[in-house]
Amino acid sequence: MTNRSLSPIIAGVKFKALPWLTHRWQDGLLFLVLVAGGLALAALPLTLAGLAVVGGTVVVATLVRPQIGLYLLIFAVPFGSLREISLGGMTVGATEALIGLMLAAWLARLLAYPQGTLRWPPLTLPLLIFLAAALLSLPGALSLRYSLKELIKWIEVLGLYVLAANVLDRRRARTLVFCILLAGTASALHGWYQFFTRSGPEGFLLYGRFMRAYGTFEQPNPYAGYLGLIAPLALSLALAGWPFSPFKGEGAKGGGLVKLLFYGGALVTMVAAVAMSRSRGAWLGFALAAAAVIAARSRWGAVALAVVGGLGLALGSLPSAPQALAQPLTDLLPYVRPFDVRGVEVTDANFAVVERMAHWQAGWWMWAEHPWRGVGIGNYEPVYPAYYIPPWKEPLGHAHNTYLNVAAETGLIGLLAYLALWGVAFWQTARAIRHTSGWERAASVGVLGVLVHLSAHNFFDNLFVHNMYAHVAILLGMLPALTDVTTHRENDATS
Repeated sequence: MTNRSLSPIIAGVKFKALPWLTHRWQDGLLFLVLVAGGLALAALPLTLAGLAVVGGTVVVATLVRPQIGLYLLIFAVPFGSLREISLGGMTVGATEALIGLMLAAWLARLLAYPQGTLRWPPLTLPLLIFLAAALLSLPGALSLRYSLKELIKWIEVLGLYVLAANVLDRRRARTLVFCILLAGTASALHGWYQFFTRSGPEGFLLYGRFMRAYGTFEQPNPYAGYLGLIAPLALSLALAGWPFSPFKGEGAKGGGLVKLLFYGGALVTMVAAVAMSRSRGAWLGFALAAAAVIAARSRWGAVALAVVGGLGLALGSLPSAPQALAQPLTDLLPYVRPFDVRGVEVTDANFAVVERMAHWQAGWWMWAEHPWRGVGIGNYEPVYPAYYIPPWKEPLGHAHNTYLNVAAETGLIGLLAYLALWGVAFWQTARAIRHTSGWERAASVGVLGVLVHLSAHNFFDNLFVHNMYAHVAILLGMLPALTDVTTHRENDATS
């Protein structure tokens, strides 16, 4: 068998772990293990047996081709929550199971091929520093269970980031981006179905005729946030493939009508779904992301964008402006003007804004009382009853502002480490844009747009939920592959 098979791994298990057995006895023992495994599967209920087979297939596929696990994970992020179980107070679905299997399989692969080179990409150290800051907050934590859940999430981010940076090359990065756009388009079409068929809870009804799109994310805001983490990538690639593109040096070269239709179709489908979600934080986030993508690709595009934006704001401020145009602009203003909710009369019109501000104030008070190390990583929800403002008794899981949430849970130390982490992420992305051209540069600019959307939307919500952190980690891990002059030959030699 060739190097691209499992024989070296199986041989390592047989001869290193059981040196005292002869080859014939080792083969017999391996046969008995396989037979026992088959009988165990036969004894399981059909659903569990199916899951075991799928899990085993994923493990084997990831051992042989680590990138396959990344491709599968891209689809598990938006659809993995369709089937979940509760385990030790934590919800575990297909995404969490796949992450665990993939990281375990990759570690086994590293042990089987110790001669391979392990790369430590630029965000490794900032991620470790943030994890250290999170650990410093543990002495003040009310619930270690909540802390453990959050710590596991960030350890997964680190593992996926390093894994992606080690197994991806330029060719695999293209496949990965195709999977990302395909998953985003499928999720967007799901939102279209909900919007037009009014499939969803009664509270999401719009004008009595439509339904706010929410996909598989239970709420419109994280759903729109997920699409906002993909749409800037589609926008950048569509601009790069446009035959009459005014951007110097790109145009139709390397594009093709089929690619352009795919990128453009994915973009339109996702942007429409974001609009159908009626998530104003996502609207603002994508607008800023689109501006960043256009500005990064062309100075003239940035100038034109500024002119159009200025005209739009001026038109929206006119008393005679159409309500459909002016309302989305004016509705965003309360989100950037904090206020004390204790003296506000709550109405149907201001309910969402006042509720968000109540959680902001609770998070601020947590930080004010624990300025250096916070109340403990992941502990916003457990300590919320001591800080809530009536009648907003429901904690909702986070402060609806990621920066304030990080400050409340990990204090100033954690907040500075968190900001440094994303500062390095922007630096890494800018470096990729400077050192690439063609498709790779378009993809790098798209990742820049994703980071802008993430940073802006996190000011009004928390996008590190519903496994979106895995999506972000993989995208960041793709950047080193885009800047490589040659592919990772050492990975190919052992894959």
